[in-house]
Amino acid sequence: MRPSLLAIAVLGVSLAACQPQTTPAPTAAEPSATTTAASDPALDASLTELSQRWLDGWLQLNPIAATQIGKHDYDREVDDLSAAGRQKLVDFSKKLQGELDAIDTGKLSRENQIDAAILRNQLRGDIWNIETLQGWAWDPQVYSGLAGGAIYNLMARDFAPMPQRLKSATARMQKIPAIYAQMRENLDPARVPKIHAETVAKQNAGVLSLIDTFIVPNAGQLKGEERKQLDAAVAGLRKAVAEQQEWLDKTLVPNAKGNFRIGQTLYDEKLQFSLNSSLSRAEIKQRAESELKRVRDEMYAIAQTVLKDKPNAPELPTSPQPAQQQKAIEAALELAYADKPARDQVVDFAKQTLADATEFTRKHDLVTVPNDPVKIILMPEFQRGVAVAYCDSPGPLDKGLDTYYAISPIPDDWSKEQVDSFLREYNDRMIHLLSIHEAMPGHYLEGAHSVKSHSTLRSVLRSGLFAEGWAVYTEDMLADAGYLDNDPLFRLVQLKFYLRTIANAILDQGVHVDNWTREQAMELMTQQAFQQEREAAGKWVRAQLSSAQLPTYFVGAQEFFDMRKAVEAKLGDKFNSKAYHDQVLSYGAPPVRFVREMMLDEPIK
Repeated sequence: MRPSLLAIAVLGVSLAACQPQTTPAPTAAEPSATTTAASDPALDASLTELSQRWLDGWLQLNPIAATQIGKHDYDREVDDLSAAGRQKLVDFSKKLQGELDAIDTGKLSRENQIDAAILRNQLRGDIWNIETLQGWAWDPQVYSGLAGGAIYNLMARDFAPMPQRLKSATARMQKIPAIYAQMRENLDPARVPKIHAETVAKQNAGVLSLIDTFIVPNAGQLKGEERKQLDAAVAGLRKAVAEQQEWLDKTLVPNAKGNFRIGQTLYDEKLQFSLNSSLSRAEIKQRAESELKRVRDEMYAIAQTVLKDKPNAPELPTSPQPAQQQKAIEAALELAYADKPARDQVVDFAKQTLADATEFTRKHDLVTVPNDPVKIILMPEFQRGVAVAYCDSPGPLDKGLDTYYAISPIPDDWSKEQVDSFLREYNDRMIHLLSIHEAMPGHYLEGAHSVKSHSTLRSVLRSGLFAEGWAVYTEDMLADAGYLDNDPLFRLVQLKFYLRTIANAILDQGVHVDNWTREQAMELMTQQAFQQEREAAGKWVRAQLSSAQLPTYFVGAQEFFDMRKAVEAKLGDKFNSKAYHDQVLSYGAPPVRFVREMMLDEPIK
């Protein structure tokens, strides 16, 4: 899933038309009488009306995100991050929070209790982001993301005829210089971390690549005065990008003195908004460290099998010392690293693995597979530098459009040694896992199910914890089902990929709370989690550039694993995996704890 701002969207449709249907989805667990306890229809209607006003109001204040999710009334506008613009969002959020607090949520339907909790977390999070975290004052990624998204969200998908999108792009290109001006006005270089400044300085020219990719080749579809306005807007934006580059290189980067670590207080608060989980930071760390040991033990058992009778195999005692375990797992992984694509074949091989994972998921009837299209693309330049891959699903209103599975190409300036390190990490089996996680049956499939939820609010406030947790869960699901003919090296690499998830959770709080050095971070990733140097170095950068996002993978997966065990225990022989997976996905991707409460008929907390 693409690392981004909060995944929010606003739909100009009636929420009243999106309430639970009378015919339920196939269920894995039968509800008891408490599930259908009577609610107060008037209060349910009040929440629906309040949610609609929030959606409509948020749309006006966040037009670039609105385009991304498929609401196109404001395609010619850009976000206002001036002091006045920020205050509008704060005032709006506080007003609606007060109205929400006045509703007795205990008398709502169970579905609406979930929506109320999600909306409250969003309102409080928006206020906290502006007033407390204040990313607008120290994080230049906020502005570079808006500048790139302003064009990319308009041009990447065919949601409207090209001339219409070009006219909207003209209007936005005329206004992007104002985003840069607000960036220069708002940012305090003393608070800007150097890694943030340097990353945005490298990404800045990516806006020009969007113009050259999407705008210039199609400019001929506008004629007369409209074409003149487009050409003038392109020329003006090129000039603005050049001026912005000079400011970044000569003013921001040299004077960036901020600390990339946000510290314990902000981290704990952000973690709660980001995860909306019942697990605390300390509990996350304890579970992650326990899982790290368990998974390494399982990997050693596989190593004993695949290395048996191999020439020059290391010692494989029943109870190994730490150094013996390390050496054996590394030797087994070398067998997997030997199978890797050529430097220029990564994307083509990813396409094949996507087809393989799709066929396997259908053949084994693991979950209902949607027919929505998905395409593998090269990651746009302005979004490179944070993640190797992401899944970019169309907005909830852009029905039937492509989902993009984006992969960052290997940089041209990498040495042969750096390329080899990267391809050892992204070997054949790892690319299979990447396709499972990002596309099938991971993010792409989950996103296609989520937008069909009866709750519009829930569809647009899609939980990152749910999305990432599901994607990690599906890696284990396919391995358990025998993917790649029960290849033990695939299971070994899958466990290594899961170790990355575990390490993410430990690394994030290690960096932002425990003041870890680069050496400590690299030791965790390269030694304990067996990552290659290039992958670990990239994750070290990502951990500095973001916070409270890396744990979503592990915490979400833990909650998915826990939930499945609980439902299996309740249903016994009646448990059906496809029915279970379809039901889990039917709730519209709220935080996992709410899905568990629905599945097991527990109180909504």
